[in-house]
Amino acid sequence: MNALPPALLHAHQTLVHWAGRIFPESLVLLAARLAIAGIFWRSGRTKVEGWFTLSDSAVALFTEEYQLPWVDPALAASLAALAEHALPILLLLGLGARYAAIGLLIMTLVIQFLVYPDAWPTHLSWMSLLALIVAQGAGALSVDAVLSKRLFRSAQ
Repeated sequence: MNALPPALLHAHQTLVHWAGRIFPESLVLLAARLAIAGIFWRSGRTKVEGWFTLSDSAVALFTEEYQLPWVDPALAASLAALAEHALPILLLLGLGARYAAIGLLIMTLVIQFLVYPDAWPTHLSWMSLLALIVAQGAGALSVDAVLSKRLFRSAQ
């Protein structure tokens, strides 16, 4: 098998080098956390009145449209509203980000398979961002990174 021409190999190496400088992993992970947190936060805000009161329309949505099996609609609406507020905050902070992403990933899978199966392109984009966070963590710009450094130092 022939090796790549030197000019092509050099162009590839240059692209990889500059891509890493323009899009450092810490910024990519921060952008992923912000993007997916925004989606779920906005959804959570539609389920409450003020800050803490579950809206009647949220319960109606779970009763009439979502119709999740085995779960009381009022309980499902409450849990969804809580998760859609708490987990995005954890993602924004980068605190327990992998666990927050797993929670939202499970929620996305429930939505995909039990509520809106035809919305797979949207859900796949959400799952991609969440899987990136699960796989890579929150990145250097996070509380997780600070805690990890402190815990690692104290373990030595």
